Amino acid sequence: MKVVLFCGGQGMRLREYSHQVPKPMVPLGDRPILWHLMKYYAHHGHKEFVLCLGYRGTAIKDYFLTYQEEISNDFRLRNGDRELFSSDIHDWDITFADTGLHSLHGERLRRVRKYLGDDDIFLANYADGLADLDLPRYLENFERSGALASIMAVRAWHSYHRLQFDDRMYLTALEPVSSADIWFNAGFFAFRKEFIDLVEPGEDLINGLLRAAKQDGVLIQPHEGFFASMDTFKDKVELDGRYERGDSPWVVWKNGE
Repeated sequence: MKVVLFCGGQGMRLREYSHQVPKPMVPLGDRPILWHLMKYYAHHGHKEFVLCLGYRGTAIKDYFLTYQEEISNDFRLRNGDRELFSSDIHDWDITFADTGLHSLHGERLRRVRKYLGDDDIFLANYADGLADLDLPRYLENFERSGALASIMAVRAWHSYHRLQFDDRMYLTALEPVSSADIWFNAGFFAFRKEFIDLVEPGEDLINGLLRAAKQDGVLIQPHEGFFASMDTFKDKVELDGRYERGDSPWVVWKNGE
C-alpha cells in the first residue's frame, strides 16, 4: 500500500532548524524524523512512498541519493570493502514529487494522484509526527467501515491548562488540557482514492474532509498510545531526550527485541 507523506511545508515554528533544512529532515538521533516515520511504515510492510516536496525539497532528494546505510546499521570494513550486516532502505520504493512551494496539503495530494497507481486505498501523513499506532488494526477498521477517509485522533498533549470561570470572571476550575475530553487530528490518515475528488484545486486537505464528513465518510479512530510531533524546538529537545534514553515507543522495528 502506498504512503503519501507531506514534506513541503516551511516549518515556521521550528525555525532554529528549518531555515537550514526542511522540517522533515530535522535530525532525531542519527537520522531525520522523516526516516523514522518511513521506517515505521516499512516495518508494517508499506514500503512504497510518495514524498510531496516543496520547501527545500532538494535536501530530501540529496539525502536519499547519497544515503549511507552504515550510519544506522552494523557493518564490517575490511581491506577497504564494506560488508553490511543489515539494511534499511534497499527494498523501499520512493517517488519524489515536486508539489509546489506554497501548496496546501489538499493540493499536494491532488498533484500526486497520478503516482498512486491502481490502489484503491492509500495511507498519508504529515512528516513530523510519530506514534506507536497499531497500523494493521487501524487499516482493518477503515476497510471494514466503507468510509472515504480515516483520521487518527489523539488527546491534547500540550502542557497548557484549561480554565473555567463564572460570570464574574473568577476562576472555578483548572485542569490540564491533556486530561480534558479534547481530541486532535494527528495525521496518520487512510484514504480511498475517490476521496481526492472531493478536494478542489488549491484547497487544504481539511476542505475535502469536511465534504466527506457530510456523507458520513470520515472514520475517527482514537489512539490512546504514544504520539508526538516535532512542531517546536521544545518538541525536538523532548524527542531527542526520549530517543537517547531508549524511551522511544515509535521505534516499533526494534521494540521487543
